[in-house]
Amino acid sequence: MSNITLEDLEEDQQQLIEKTDIQTLASFCQELQGIENDIDSLEQQLKAKKEAADKISSEVIPNLLAEQGLASLKLADGSGVEVKKTYSCTVKKDSVESAYNWLRENELGDLIKNEVAVQFGKGEDNKAEQLLSLAVQEGYEPSQKQKVEPMTLKALYRERIEAGLDMPSEFFHTFVKDQTKISRKS
Repeated sequence: MSNITLEDLEEDQQQLIEKTDIQTLASFCQELQGIENDIDSLEQQLKAKKEAADKISSEVIPNLLAEQGLASLKLADGSGVEVKKTYSCTVKKDSVESAYNWLRENELGDLIKNEVAVQFGKGEDNKAEQLLSLAVQEGYEPSQKQKVEPMTLKALYRERIEAGLDMPSEFFHTFVKDQTKISRKS
């Protein structure tokens, strides 16, 4: 990012703004650039801290507890450490139709929310009350929107994993990860 100098502003705007206003403007522009640089730096530091915390939470502590044959531990101060599995499952953007077909074929089609809408022009309120089939018969082209709620899909994936089943990776992005939870003494 290049710094805006007093000279740059004076050359461009000398006839429009008095010199004291240019100095004030240049000062605030430089302050803004400094703050934006600080924000970028802090965001990078925050990202690095989150990555470090995730590694300790999902790898280091679970591995150390597993080596001792433990899933949880009560500490002397009354706080506790517990490792639980977290699950994630999302539909791949390029496989939405295939994923929905898979859900239907596996008797899970009820998870799909299905919204059908018909667009009507002015003065066609009475037609809007007719059923979708009537709209199709009348030549309207209904739009259809389908979706599965993310938390519902995540819960389905957890249930299937716990039952020894999986989700097809060609349609879904999935992962299971350990996550450490530390409960603090009240």
